[in-house]
Amino acid sequence: MGMKIGIFDSGLGGLSVLNEALSKLSEHEFLYYADVKNVPYGQKSRDEILKFSFDAVKFLIENGANAVVVACNTATSVAIKELRANLSVPIIGMEPAVKKAHDLSHNDALKTLVIATPVTVNGAKLKELITNLNAKDKTELLALPRLVNFAEKAEFESENVKSYLKEELGKFDLSKFDFLVLGCTHFNYFKDSLREILPPNVSIIDGNEGTIKRLISELKLQISSANLTPNVNFFYSGDEVQEQSELERISRNLARLEKMRAIS
Repeated sequence: MGMKIGIFDSGLGGLSVLNEALSKLSEHEFLYYADVKNVPYGQKSRDEILKFSFDAVKFLIENGANAVVVACNTATSVAIKELRANLSVPIIGMEPAVKKAHDLSHNDALKTLVIATPVTVNGAKLKELITNLNAKDKTELLALPRLVNFAEKAEFESENVKSYLKEELGKFDLSKFDFLVLGCTHFNYFKDSLREILPPNVSIIDGNEGTIKRLISELKLQISSANLTPNVNFFYSGDEVQEQSELERISRNLARLEKMRAIS
């Protein structure tokens, strides 16, 4: 018996989490909620993000979701505790894969660079995570607010994007790092551009796989290898997406993310 799983993001970044979910859970039904009216969250106030997150998650539950993945690091960072305290279905959040980088790093001299939105970078949740891992000296944080806007405009490989990334990453001596953590689901669209800029000693990791593993274990789901035609309904801030042009845009984005999955 398939379940209905809700996935919520400020925009189309969380499609990278949906893509990961579809690769392992194709017999379930998915509801994907992109809050396009309010994207990007990374520059909004905590109260606004809290309200948007509640609106989205409640909407998904009202539409039959048995569990919800908050596929947005910014919303997780601000709202996950309150969502869990007030709503009765399992709610899975995203956190930057700092622990994964920490576990994979075999060289104490090398650092991890976490790129995320300003809200995530300045938030208590990420700092807590880093402190709990005793990874303060090994972790640098960089806010890349413009990347979300580029992603929402489907601008992935332009000169603007590349020069922005070069300039921002150029603030660090990248020979001293072994991991780049994508701390925002929107950043998965840029793995190829990042790979071009990063030296070979730096691996790229994201939290998508870990998040879907948590979903699977929390709901005690079986991984299905059957490649069924995915059953997904898409919503933009509470309105079902039915225009062919938007559905095509979503499937172009999913196709790009599928290519990006292979890049590390």
